[in-house]
Amino acid sequence: MIFVISGIVYFWYTATKLGMSKCEQCIVRQFNSLNTLTRDELVRVSACKTGRVVKKGEIIFREGEALNGIYCIREGVCKLTKLSENGKDQVVKLSVKGGMMGQRSLVSNESSNLTAVALNDMQICFIPKQEILEDLQKNINFSMDLLKRMAQDLRDADDSLVDMAQKTVKQRLAETLVYVKNKFDNDADGYLALTLSRDDYASIVGTATESAIRILSQFKKEGLISTKGKQIKIEDEQALKRVE
Repeated sequence: MIFVISGIVYFWYTATKLGMSKCEQCIVRQFNSLNTLTRDELVRVSACKTGRVVKKGEIIFREGEALNGIYCIREGVCKLTKLSENGKDQVVKLSVKGGMMGQRSLVSNESSNLTAVALNDMQICFIPKQEILEDLQKNINFSMDLLKRMAQDLRDADDSLVDMAQKTVKQRLAETLVYVKNKFDNDADGYLALTLSRDDYASIVGTATESAIRILSQFKKEGLISTKGKQIKIEDEQALKRVE
């Protein structure tokens, strides 16, 4: 079934039409807290979830929005951004296949603190709030795993703050390029498989877009990277790791 809203086309399918397996059979759950649910709990969750195709650039949810459940990423990558006081979006995290989004808002019973935007075409599943709350109350393993993952997010945020304070923009941008390569690998031509805009790179490292473009150009002149349009190929990963 196809719904057209404000010129944006949304494709809603059943899990079967999407090619999405039931939760108890889905391989991506091994990467998140759903792996701690019992088979009966997974069957119940599977019966209540909805599947959705998200197109590149589409907003999944917005900062300040009340979330009535959690999102599980089956395919694709999205960026989670926070609106700063100067009106610019700061990328705080990349959420990938197997990742879950919205659990912090669900547990705290608060509106979303971030905006989620698809960086490429995605397949996501939405699990209603009541189903997750039931599992949080009844399954201690699920509750503890969810808490551990949120604690890890807080640890990553602490590390990011330290990096912002103690590392140069060049170092942060070099580390981001290496991270993208190690996390998402290269395509068949050797370019980073995940293509980010220069604005995204600037937002991730906390600098102006012009500064990010200038540093990337410097990396290119030094032979550390090569480019083709928006695509970037790392030519000397070890040298990038040594950038000061």
